[in-house]
Amino acid sequence: MPVKEKSEAEARLEDRRRRLRHSAAHIMADAVTRLYPGTKFAIGPATEDGFYYDFMADKPFTPEDLAKIEEAMKREIEANHEFELVEVSRDEAKRRFADQPFKLEIIDAIPEGAPITVYRHGGFVDLCRGPHVESTGQVPALKLMSVAGAYWRGDERNPMLQRIYGTAWESREALDAYLRRLEEANRRDHRKLGRDLDLFSISDQVGPGLIIWHPKGARIRSIMEEHWRSEHLRRGYELVYSPHIGRGALWETSGHLGFYRENMYDAMEVDDQEYFAKPMNCPFHIQVYKSAKRSYRELPMRLTEMGTVYRYERSGVLHGLMRVRGFTQDDAHIFCRPEQVEDEVIGVLDFAFSLLGAFGFTDYDVYLSTKPEKAVGRDEDWRHATDSLRRALERKNIAYSVDEGGGAFYGPKLDIKVKDAIGRAWQCTTVQFDFNLPARFGLTYAGQDGVEHQPFMVHRALFGSLERFFGVLIEHYGGAFPLWLAPVQATVIPIADRHVAYAQELRSTLTAAGFRVQVDDRNERMNAKIRDAQLQKVPYMLVVGDKEAEANGAAVRLRSGEDLKIVPTGDIIARMQDAVADRR
Repeated sequence: MPVKEKSEAEARLEDRRRRLRHSAAHIMADAVTRLYPGTKFAIGPATEDGFYYDFMADKPFTPEDLAKIEEAMKREIEANHEFELVEVSRDEAKRRFADQPFKLEIIDAIPEGAPITVYRHGGFVDLCRGPHVESTGQVPALKLMSVAGAYWRGDERNPMLQRIYGTAWESREALDAYLRRLEEANRRDHRKLGRDLDLFSISDQVGPGLIIWHPKGARIRSIMEEHWRSEHLRRGYELVYSPHIGRGALWETSGHLGFYRENMYDAMEVDDQEYFAKPMNCPFHIQVYKSAKRSYRELPMRLTEMGTVYRYERSGVLHGLMRVRGFTQDDAHIFCRPEQVEDEVIGVLDFAFSLLGAFGFTDYDVYLSTKPEKAVGRDEDWRHATDSLRRALERKNIAYSVDEGGGAFYGPKLDIKVKDAIGRAWQCTTVQFDFNLPARFGLTYAGQDGVEHQPFMVHRALFGSLERFFGVLIEHYGGAFPLWLAPVQATVIPIADRHVAYAQELRSTLTAAGFRVQVDDRNERMNAKIRDAQLQKVPYMLVVGDKEAEANGAAVRLRSGEDLKIVPTGDIIARMQDAVADRR
């Protein structure tokens, strides 16, 4: 089985980047504290693409400050100071950082007897375990990117610090390539495109993290849902619908009030009882299963729902469609016998790759997360479930990476991360076993042996959430959706007022053929209308005048800029039908 493992070269490059980025964070802290005496510094780790450091300073850092800090960092790099690791006693560490309250808090949290180490370069010393490069000169290319607020230790009860973000790479060429990717990512930002293309909005009057779908965005959502629904019915799933709130007792039984309360909204009182907005759909699907006695003959039972859930997210982490407080999960729960698990997982994998492929995602990474130290459920059930996931991947010859101990406490899981048009990975599909809820709710089925057994329960989401998946779609296509998904598939553009009647006739013909078409009859020049349609990323622009009306067709211009000249209406319809059928 092709378990994915990093090559030696990949591992070396990853380690080098981690070291030089961590080193760059120290160089930045050195520059900041020298340029702005009295600044308190907290932590400065490496990140996936760079590094950051958190500071408490007398005034906010400005873009001009970042430029000064970056220049000071480059001077430290040119000086090529050695990074030196030194182990110190607890008392000595406290003396060294007597005027640095965040460092003192970190020192106090280090267990008695554990080593305390610092790294020194030049005249700067920082509390740190490492690792680092050998000297400052081994950080060849860096750039400071931005500054943002961040609570100390991520707790809003703690002081607000200033976080300076930077990026560092092994060469100038690698840095330039990253900056180009970043520029392209900014061009594809779903928040900007969502506004420019009139797809969705977030209103301060409504509340942060709550999405308002505009007509064009809602049209795409309805297409997503229709495709999702028809494919589920074809694959043997049953559709269910569940309420948006439930009694407190339900969430007590499920364990959400005990383990997930901080992510739930406050209770509302109804008839002297507490009700909660649902953070998950699973307890409701369990009620469907429990509504009757179940036999082994009824399994597998596959229940699915486009269920809207509500979870409290701190305002600092909200991000357009990607991190919200109210979202719709394409949830499904599969109740099955142990011997059915492997085939059910294969069915989910086939379904996931088919669905993701239909929306243009064919490159992906798969991760298997295994049992953590603290877990519920019998060891034999964990082994059976984990082995079933492995064997399903093997039977489908799917390469995967293993996250040892990375499973939830209630079961192992598979995650599928799709890669978009510019190579970024996005978490979408999850296949998650659950040994917790079946036990909590006392789920059983009558086996062929006449004895009651507990079914295996699998949580499964393919899109993940409609909101997040839609955001990924916008960025993947840069707002230029393929014809089958485009909210407006064609704009008919009359050259003069006398051509409006024919334009409307053409729209009616195309609408009858099943296409989404609009007529731009504004009192604007034709070229301006074409430009506006291109800015709105409409796939087809159908220009009509006297010649086009005589030919019973239109001059076809594509979003790409290609001019097909005059095409008969029947051929336009056939061309568009082929593109929709192929999902081009």
